[in-house]
Amino acid sequence: MTTALEAGYRHIDTAAAYANEREVGLALAKSGLPREEVFITTKLWNADQGYDSTLKAFDLSMQRLGLDYLDLYLIHWPMPARNLFVDTFRAFAYLRDQGRIRSIGVSNFEPDHLRILIDAVGIVPAVNQIELHPRLQQSELRQVHAQLGIATEAWSPLGQGSLLEHPVVTRVAEAHNRTPAQVLIRWHMQLGNIVIPKSVTPERIVSNFDVFTFELSEQDMASISSLGDGTRLGPDPRTFDFTG
Repeated sequence: MTTALEAGYRHIDTAAAYANEREVGLALAKSGLPREEVFITTKLWNADQGYDSTLKAFDLSMQRLGLDYLDLYLIHWPMPARNLFVDTFRAFAYLRDQGRIRSIGVSNFEPDHLRILIDAVGIVPAVNQIELHPRLQQSELRQVHAQLGIATEAWSPLGQGSLLEHPVVTRVAEAHNRTPAQVLIRWHMQLGNIVIPKSVTPERIVSNFDVFTFELSEQDMASISSLGDGTRLGPDPRTFDFTG
């Protein structure tokens, strides 16, 4: 966190399930940065879905983060078999109306989940954070986002590291004198995705931020996009049902 904030990062993504909200809050407090300059996202865990339980879980997250307000709150997974995400989002809307959250959204929602949610609550999520990388490009879902006005945010944007040594990616990286990770992040940016790369290595954290001074050509973009094969590295949101 400290390395990232010093490098210029101003968007930090965490979740109750990551068990590091307290550390995120401590690092932010120690940074000396004005609160309004840093965008903090956290997520409600699956076991806490439901109206009243969401309100309680939010209070606990805020205590751990040590914040007066949250920039973005996300439902971590739809958990469709439990059928609680509508009541959960109603609690999100209440918290937003109370001024405790600036924006509310979802994570890992498929088009049918989004439509059910919007029809029931009448609120369009600001963001849908989804697994998205060159192998799983989520074209249909991104098109739905564009139609509804939902921002697309990519988790696992580097394919959990599986693409860093792919010859197509390394060839583009060498042509630009950049790292494979920088090229992949830039690919996302030029598609219009919000990108949240994960790293625990200070050098890579700094390097991953240095993506604003070069641009991929149309051919570069097409080459990387040609890697799409539909491979999902994480759980399938349509069947994932885990509260542990």
